[in-house]
Amino acid sequence: MICVSIGRTRLKMMRAEHEALAKAGAQLVELRLDWLKHVSDISPLLKDRPTPTVITCRRAEDRGKWKGSEQERMMLLRSAIVDGVDFVDLEVDIAKSVPRYGKTKRLVSYHNFEETPDTLSDIYESLIDQDADVVKIVTMANSPADGVRMLELVASAKKPTVGFCMGEFGLFTRILCGKYGSPFTYASFSSERELAPGQISYRDMIQLYRHHEIKETTKVYGVLGDPIAHSYSPRIHNDAFADQGIDAVYVPFRISEQHFEESLKALRRINVEGYSVTIPHKQRAMQAVDHVDEEVKTIGATNTLYRNNRGIWFAANTDLEAAMTTLREACKKAGWPEGGFNNRKVLILGSGGVARAIGLGVVSGGGQLTIAGRTKAKAKELSEQLKCQYCTWENRGSQTPDVLINCTPIGMFPNMNESPFEQNWMKEGMVVFDTIYNPENTLLIKYAKQRNCFVGSGLEMFVQQAAAQYECFTGQKAPMKTMKESLRTAISPIRK
Repeated sequence: MICVSIGRTRLKMMRAEHEALAKAGAQLVELRLDWLKHVSDISPLLKDRPTPTVITCRRAEDRGKWKGSEQERMMLLRSAIVDGVDFVDLEVDIAKSVPRYGKTKRLVSYHNFEETPDTLSDIYESLIDQDADVVKIVTMANSPADGVRMLELVASAKKPTVGFCMGEFGLFTRILCGKYGSPFTYASFSSERELAPGQISYRDMIQLYRHHEIKETTKVYGVLGDPIAHSYSPRIHNDAFADQGIDAVYVPFRISEQHFEESLKALRRINVEGYSVTIPHKQRAMQAVDHVDEEVKTIGATNTLYRNNRGIWFAANTDLEAAMTTLREACKKAGWPEGGFNNRKVLILGSGGVARAIGLGVVSGGGQLTIAGRTKAKAKELSEQLKCQYCTWENRGSQTPDVLINCTPIGMFPNMNESPFEQNWMKEGMVVFDTIYNPENTLLIKYAKQRNCFVGSGLEMFVQQAAAQYECFTGQKAPMKTMKESLRTAISPIRK
């Protein structure tokens, strides 16, 4: 179950949002009294309330907005109990001074906005001693390992325990705590109004993560990276699971480079089944598995970790084949036999991991490759590794390639008015492939279409690689149409 938090300055607006949430299907709502500018009588909030309700009033020392006296705050909490509110949230230091009364259940809580202490079990025991119906422990995660410890506490708790971690490192615990026994988690009314660090909107909890369907048997997958908030992988994988009725959820795991090994080790304790891997972990992740595919060894990077039914972990790379499939389709449009580019002049812009993977595919396919990178040393080094030509970034326009491939982030949202290659450098009939997928139609692609070039879309590549990952995870053929529509919806300007 999801408890949706409402924080508004006016009582009337708080009530209106409560009613709107009830219509949207919310089953439990938290009213944050400390957000109200003027409050003396809260009975209008509780009379004929549209859903079961939690009353909370946080002090400034607990990162709340309460500015009145402690005596006034205690009077509000007691009046809510007298009015028969379903739950009252009591901080551990005041719980004993607020006696049990009527049918109101006592939610005794502990918050730590700095860290997740090593003494979680001791904190848990101290909360139980406060005559709690439900225990609530919320801490700041400084690595995913903190979140794993929190979920393990929830799973072993003898009394109903709401436990999760704040912050981006702990975001996965907000989604998964119910799987491990938490009676509910918390979400915000909207993505624009976050009441705690890392809080997820109610809409995303329901539509993106399908929280109401997560249960003990639900398998967990995710994406590893830093940063990770921008990733669209949770959207397309979760939509694919829903399309095929698979009992699984895909969540973001932000992992810093300094905590990489310990984080993966910790996550194995909660049986995560597989990962998509993104920057900056694509090379390091190769060392974290039992078996590395030959293609991964050749490329020198992995974007997929998964385990089979015997518990053996594999590293794969779905980027290369996805890129080559997209490129071959564009070459077919140009009328080249079977989409091949043998003896064709190919210019790759960029010298990072994607450029390396696609460059390997181009060279093995017989293309005459040239690398042009913004960092001269990196581009030259990559050209030497691939045994191909190199030109400076400043001279890229003097090249006359048959195939142009952009592997830089130039033109990516929100910098959509930029292009890594000028339109007057293009020639009619050339193949232009932009690996950027947001937006789908980059300025480079628009230029190419205006010059009657044949284009390959980064969106197509992204979906191809995600589909291959999905098949590694599930052993089932991916619902390509669903995944493509999902990504298009996610990156559409209307949604933003």
